[in-house]
Amino acid sequence: MVESATSLIAGKKHAPTCLGRVLVLGLGKSGTAAADYCLDLLGDRVESLAVAAGAPNDAACAWAEGARERGATVLFDHEVIEGAYDVCIASPGISENAPFYLSAKAASTEVISEVEFAWRESASASRWVAITGTNGKTTTTALACHLLRAAGMNAAAVGNIGETCIAAVAAGATDVYVAEVSSYQLASTRLFAPDVAVVLNITPDHLSWHGSLEAYAAAKWKALANLAQTGGTAVLNACDDAVRTKIRETRAAGGFGFSYIPIGTAAGAGGDMRAACGSENAAIRGDGGRLSVAWDGQLFDLVFVDDLQIKGGHNQQNALAAASCALVLGATASAVSEGLMSFRPLEHRIEPAGLVDGVACYNDSKATNVDATLVALSAFLPVKPIVLLGGRDKGTDLTPLVAACEENARAVVCFGEARERFLAAFEDSKISPVLSAATMEEALDAALSLAADGDVVVLSPACASFDEFSCFEERGDVFKKLVADRAARS
Repeated sequence: MVESATSLIAGKKHAPTCLGRVLVLGLGKSGTAAADYCLDLLGDRVESLAVAAGAPNDAACAWAEGARERGATVLFDHEVIEGAYDVCIASPGISENAPFYLSAKAASTEVISEVEFAWRESASASRWVAITGTNGKTTTTALACHLLRAAGMNAAAVGNIGETCIAAVAAGATDVYVAEVSSYQLASTRLFAPDVAVVLNITPDHLSWHGSLEAYAAAKWKALANLAQTGGTAVLNACDDAVRTKIRETRAAGGFGFSYIPIGTAAGAGGDMRAACGSENAAIRGDGGRLSVAWDGQLFDLVFVDDLQIKGGHNQQNALAAASCALVLGATASAVSEGLMSFRPLEHRIEPAGLVDGVACYNDSKATNVDATLVALSAFLPVKPIVLLGGRDKGTDLTPLVAACEENARAVVCFGEARERFLAAFEDSKISPVLSAATMEEALDAALSLAADGDVVVLSPACASFDEFSCFEERGDVFKKLVADRAARS
């Protein structure tokens, strides 16, 4: 691909007048969206379009038939990419270490993600917020978009939440793209330069895709790669060990080269990095529980944590991250405060599911790893919840989970495929009782049999859903229905 200034379209971030020969790798949600965008340019900016679609299914075959009629080449069930391409747009489900990806890389001048492609094609005047982290991305993305809209901005949540980035860019109806971006998507970015980049936390996850924790973390940090060149701002959750270590190491090496707002310190959201290490900016939970952001020489006092509808210390951090994004982009403190108070919990993320005989039930089905469940266990203090753990085991270390349950849970119910390993992990623990159930429904009933008026039961499985369900959303929806059924009978 030619990248000289004369070859770029005026009014776009970095869009060549000629994309040349385009390869789309994978036909998932983002791959289909990228291919649809390129189909509209075929014969104009796109010289040729090839789609390496992976395994066929009815929907993919129907799409392929239409795409071929419009001049694209669509191939299924092949691992070796032949030919030469100017740009390859890779789907996030395909590991950068997979032979399929490596073959496409060898055949292409460059390989980029759909997020990078969308950013390049977006209007020069548009602004981008990129939010990444192992946990909390979706809530923070939705909240940041909510705050920007409350401030009167034309914002849309895109990426792993809402529309794909390229579909939103193609629609042309958005001024501020608030993108939830995964490590998969960031791994294949090169020029991507959001106006605000948020890193919430980095804990072990998706290691089979990346090959190592180091590669996974490096992909996350690519969200910040080009901020120094474009004058962007980072929002970094210093409550997280890995993020705080990165801040410390970068300061020791001479600094980031761009402005950043650290959230909290090792002591949590109540810590202030201005006092801890002389940071110019900070986002904190101050005296009396007031959330505040010190940014660009001003102190913005916002709301008290009790005014938030989202529970838990982790959501205080998410709120500070979202508020920092909005303030950096010019929102007023009053608009941010109003937005923080009006934002409701998202589905499947410590979501109120109803009352059964005075027992409050919460759906945290999105907690598919241990770290996410650790967050839920402290969200209800001083109440200690009865927690439902289980599903399809990810094989992660359960030691931190057992310790957190001993400290913050009243009882544990282990269910599903993972229950035997989980029960073994709790065998010598101080927590009692620890119950076993074959299914999630049986686990809920076991928990309710233990609970009394004023107690909390939370589904926060620390496991994938695939033993009983197709996805965590289905698991959460079934849980809510089960709660509603039992509430109606009580």
